[in-house]
Amino acid sequence: MPPILSAQGVSKRFGATPLFEDICFAVNEGDRIGLIGPNGAGKSTLLAVLAGEVEPDRGEISVRRRARVGYVRQISEYAAGRTVRGVLEAALQGATGAAHANVGEEEKERRLRETLGRAGFADQGAGTANRMDSEAASLSGGWRKRLAIAEAMVTDPDVLLLDEPTNHLDMEGIEWLEGVLRTARFACVVVSHDRYFLENVASEVVELNRIYAEGVLRVRGSYSKFLEGREQYLETQSRMQESLRNRVKTEIEWLRRGPKARATKAKARIDNAHELIGKLAEVDARTRTASAGIEFATTDRQSRRLISMEEVSIVLGGREIVGSVSFGVTNGMKLGLVGPNGSGKTTILRAISGEVPIASGEVKRAPNLRIVYFSQMREIDTSLTLRRALAPDSDAVVYQDRVVHVASYAARFLFTGDQLNQPVERLSGGERGRVLIARLMLQPADVLMLDEPTNDLDIPTLEILEEALLEFKGALVLVTHDRYLLDRVSNLVLGLDGRGQARIFADYMQWEQWKESESGDAAGETAVQGARKPSSVEAAAVSAPAAARKKLSYLEQREFDGIEERIDKADERLATARGRLEDPAVVTDPSRLTEALTEMESAQAEHDAIYQRWAELSEKAG
Repeated sequence: MPPILSAQGVSKRFGATPLFEDICFAVNEGDRIGLIGPNGAGKSTLLAVLAGEVEPDRGEISVRRRARVGYVRQISEYAAGRTVRGVLEAALQGATGAAHANVGEEEKERRLRETLGRAGFADQGAGTANRMDSEAASLSGGWRKRLAIAEAMVTDPDVLLLDEPTNHLDMEGIEWLEGVLRTARFACVVVSHDRYFLENVASEVVELNRIYAEGVLRVRGSYSKFLEGREQYLETQSRMQESLRNRVKTEIEWLRRGPKARATKAKARIDNAHELIGKLAEVDARTRTASAGIEFATTDRQSRRLISMEEVSIVLGGREIVGSVSFGVTNGMKLGLVGPNGSGKTTILRAISGEVPIASGEVKRAPNLRIVYFSQMREIDTSLTLRRALAPDSDAVVYQDRVVHVASYAARFLFTGDQLNQPVERLSGGERGRVLIARLMLQPADVLMLDEPTNDLDIPTLEILEEALLEFKGALVLVTHDRYLLDRVSNLVLGLDGRGQARIFADYMQWEQWKESESGDAAGETAVQGARKPSSVEAAAVSAPAAARKKLSYLEQREFDGIEERIDKADERLATARGRLEDPAVVTDPSRLTEALTEMESAQAEHDAIYQRWAELSEKAG
């Protein structure tokens, strides 16, 4: 049977910049293809070409006879006044083909209700009609995305094209979509940077990237299989490139000896040498890659207690978003916030920063605390040029106490000199994300608060962001739907249940297990409430059920109970040692300076060892 959808020799460019050239791509029955690639590679454009919404500059797109192609765009918007049910009815009415020509009203109604039910819009019992009749434009971003997917699914497509569908879905929504795609009868092509999603869904991964000779690399299997295949491809390419470089070196040495081009053999070898030189230059240019230089600056703050939320309740629009939540943030902590959309994750960040008032309770912040906040809304004046977005008042920025020209700073984030005078509105979503991260890096922070920083970032940039967050010495509070990033970076998770309550977990897996065990259990709410109030900031950071604490031996438990006092003493010793090194009388006396440096090294080693032991015992305690 022929492919459902295929592209042959497809090319597309915008202006003088080619996105992709001579791409060949086919979608067959049962394919679940994950389409990845760096920002600017043309993934969204290729998807639009496959959907027939964008004409390629060259090449052909063919669709199997009577096959239906569904397309879910990256942004899902609906006109005012349209209901959820109305959106699906219009999609079903507009579907063409013999399969829909004889669909009766009962069958349409069945299909509508089945699709809405699978998308989570229809509940059993009271309130079903209200959910279906709600206004589409008033839905949250996550529910609008669900509706867009349902809108495409109700037409019974043969292949479904989805552009970044996980960007606005919460974790529950992502898991729902994974289940839909794994069991669907239709084939699908999904553009995504969510590595767990790709691992769980994709039966094949295609990377669109100019480093490959054909412009794409296609590997059968999951995302982890793709990584293995890519590694093998790049190793083979590297060996070929090195062999070519050695051949070119030999030919250049021969050319330098001035061979006469009169003889036929000599002329052929000269021509071949120039051809090899040109081929090496092309391969070198194609395989030359750059990565964003992401590194967050921290302050020299030594105090351990940074933020404490005690019995905090937040009410917005007459509804309690957060109810009596308590937790603490300490220096070095990397806290992930998880929960369904609307459970209050962003609200908690805004309460910490002081942007929203609290109804009751108390938010305590360390004196002169420096908080740097990456907002989910990504506020940026898109009319500004890239130059002015990074350096508002001059052509230089101050990065880690050094004056850096804006062009050099922009280059750290893969921007070219030509882009400096372009308005931000002409940048892609991923490029705008890099601009915002670049601006954050200019602000030293005690606490870094990131609200969905991964949206629109490609996988290479995500990997660099992960490393930067792991190396960040201050505290991190992270809201993300990227489960891979959350698992890798966070050392504690605050789980919000969507009913205003919260609880501390060791990691995302423990939160998932707790959700499953508490699902449908009335005792679950009591368990959440019982775990909400820590006796101190540190207790909130390492609180665990009594059963989990049995993981510690008797001696370890005694050590754990007294470690807070040891940490305080280590903090004081380190602060005293730093103070001595700032004393002019010590700095100008060689013997006293040597003694002070020795004490500083010893205090730092003790400080690091105690914090490491605290982390080990905390992890063992759950």
